[in-house]
Amino acid sequence: MVSTTESKPQNPYLEMLRPEIADMDLALPAASALLASYLLAGAFPPLIPFIIAVMGGYAAITSSYVFNDCCDIDIDEINLPNRPLPSSKISKKHALSYSLFLAIIASVVALYLNPESFVILIIAVATISIYSVVAKRMTFLSFVPVGIAYGLVPIGIWLAFDPAGILKEGLDSVILPVPAIFLGIMMCVTDWGFTLSGVARDVEGDRAKGAPTFPVTFGIPATSKLVTLCWIAGVIASLIIGWTAHLGLIFFAGAIFAGAWMLTKSFDFIKNPLPERGGRLFLQGSRYRGVMFGSLIVDVVLSTISAGYVSLLW
Repeated sequence: MVSTTESKPQNPYLEMLRPEIADMDLALPAASALLASYLLAGAFPPLIPFIIAVMGGYAAITSSYVFNDCCDIDIDEINLPNRPLPSSKISKKHALSYSLFLAIIASVVALYLNPESFVILIIAVATISIYSVVAKRMTFLSFVPVGIAYGLVPIGIWLAFDPAGILKEGLDSVILPVPAIFLGIMMCVTDWGFTLSGVARDVEGDRAKGAPTFPVTFGIPATSKLVTLCWIAGVIASLIIGWTAHLGLIFFAGAIFAGAWMLTKSFDFIKNPLPERGGRLFLQGSRYRGVMFGSLIVDVVLSTISAGYVSLLW
């Protein structure tokens, strides 16, 4: 996980939440909750639990952003000196408390919605913490736990509206439907591409501080090729989500259009394997996922309304 653009003149606490990629961070839990309820019952999720789940998912994601910033202050002093921590707009102590506060919100929400969601949250937090505290300074494979952690986010949200029943019924129950599994896979592999793009931008700071990231170890040209493979796999996984969930034309139009756009940007990164191009691709990856999940949301909402209207007629 990496920071995004240079700091802007705004509240440092808000800036640490990465508002420039908030569309992706809010659309992901919303899409997961809507799709889970749609496939389970053909209906919208209850409004209050839905709002709580979206806010809880957002708190979980942004908590990891803040914690990562606390672990990367020395690197950000080189790459992004105007970020809140390296510029001393906020102290590390206050940032750690902020991250803990967001994590507590996410934990309370998960426990309220379904203890199974809380278990997934704990696993995701532990996994992303391994990246921030240990892996980034030790291995070029440090991006792997980032993708796994973010792949668990839609799973945790899904279980809040379509419980697996493991805690009550044991392993004989169906844990997750196929669309949920591919939703997690899609998030995992696209986050590898997403993270590696940003890490390519931060290569100089990582190299200076001895962090053996993939771009530092193998170079940006090799990184650009791996990033493109990740996005190809992610776009394919998104189409499998639509196919297995029997989604409609709106989703496929949005997913195909956004996917094709994202792949053209990825291939451009191969042609121009520069740090700044990786940084742009990082933000473009957020736009892709925002559009793809937005298309899913619109498709599910209209399908649910249509199904309800038909049932009223009959």
